[in-house]
Amino acid sequence: MTAKITLHMVSSLDGFIAKKDGSISWMRSTDTYEKGMTLSDEDIADVLQKIDCYVMGSRTYEHALELGWPYGDTPVVVVTSRILSSNSPSVSFYSGDLKELVNNILRSKYQNTWLVGGALLSKGFLQQNLVDDIIISIMPVILGDGTLFFDFIGKEQDLHLIDVTAYKDGMVELWYELN
Repeated sequence: MTAKITLHMVSSLDGFIAKKDGSISWMRSTDTYEKGMTLSDEDIADVLQKIDCYVMGSRTYEHALELGWPYGDTPVVVVTSRILSSNSPSVSFYSGDLKELVNNILRSKYQNTWLVGGALLSKGFLQQNLVDDIIISIMPVILGDGTLFFDFIGKEQDLHLIDVTAYKDGMVELWYELN
């Protein structure tokens, strides 16, 4: 199996990943779509078990700490130019070239790495062709303002649709492979 980098993001329908104030409370939906799937705890655990590393920017890292650290003991690489600390041996910090990170560190150590935020880091990965798949979960909300997911990448990129899943809460997940 070839090592893969997946960009995963939750977005509003109009392409925002956070409100202007940085909040993400809108990610919980009360919508009901009867034809949608229900995601069981077992389904979630199965997906999470297959991820062997997460990559995130410093603001996403700080937000995850505030929310109660959902990544457990899975290795996490925080890409930052700031001095940050962690009490967890599973968290490491990286400041440098993204191609070097992906080609010399991530692809050599991990088979299934998920890039989970934020916008600037996602943009850098996409601009440098360092992403194999994009999984975007679109919530049933229009925010109208905030932090854009695809903040003007500056180039056209063809995608191949792998799968579409609609959930009972109105969220739609799109899975694309980059060509």
